[in-house]
Amino acid sequence: MNKQDLVRSATERLGLSRKDAVELVDGLFDDIQAAVVSGDAVKIPGFGQFKVRDRAARMARNPATGEQVKVPAKRVFKFLPAKALKEAVMSKRGSRAGTARKKSGSKTGKAAAGARKTTTRKKR
Repeated sequence: MNKQDLVRSATERLGLSRKDAVELVDGLFDDIQAAVVSGDAVKIPGFGQFKVRDRAARMARNPATGEQVKVPAKRVFKFLPAKALKEAVMSKRGSRAGTARKKSGSKTGKAAAGARKTTTRKKR
């Protein structure tokens, strides 16, 4: 879903003109952005909350060289979904997981063993 879809939905649900629906959607986004930038959390019951968290400076390790690297402190944007939203997403996902399991379990026995990639090493 994108902004145009939100505007279309607002026009259908609320009976607004397209111009009014665009102003409504833009106004909501502007208000959320202004509140989060100022440091306030935006809480929408049943949906979630938008907020900014401060992340402290830390030492990390470069995986390629093993060298210690300093990661500076920064502010990060977070969205924390509400319990109702999490449950709705998980219930929808559960129906797909069963389908995926059936497809992956189709190869059994010799067919699955033959499908595995084998490697041989040369002795030096």
